[in-house]
Amino acid sequence: MDNIFPFISLLIWLQVKHFVADYLLQPPWMLEGKGHIRNPGGYVHAAIHAVGSFPALVFFGLDMGIIFGLGASEFAIHYAIDHAKAIHSRQHSGGIMTRAFWAAHGADQLLHHLTYAGILAAVA
Repeated sequence: MDNIFPFISLLIWLQVKHFVADYLLQPPWMLEGKGHIRNPGGYVHAAIHAVGSFPALVFFGLDMGIIFGLGASEFAIHYAIDHAKAIHSRQHSGGIMTRAFWAAHGADQLLHHLTYAGILAAVA
């Protein structure tokens, strides 16, 4: 790669966006809505992630069709990961001090960050 700076910049944007969307922009109604198909919480949360990636992808200079395709993919994947984690967490309830809680949380975060690796691969 001749110039890796744009890819590093995109990765940094996605990482910071992920922190903001997952840890700062989730009110209780969003958290409670995950894992419930008819509740808007999980959908709104996944949309925040997809919309948050939009400026970086535009700045990167991608075609709008590709941007919307990546956004739709990110939305669907993020929703599915969070939905599965919410269902798993309800079925295997454990406190914050359990290994199971942190394993589920870590797996959730790993899958989200692998999604960003997929976005970088698609962009490359």
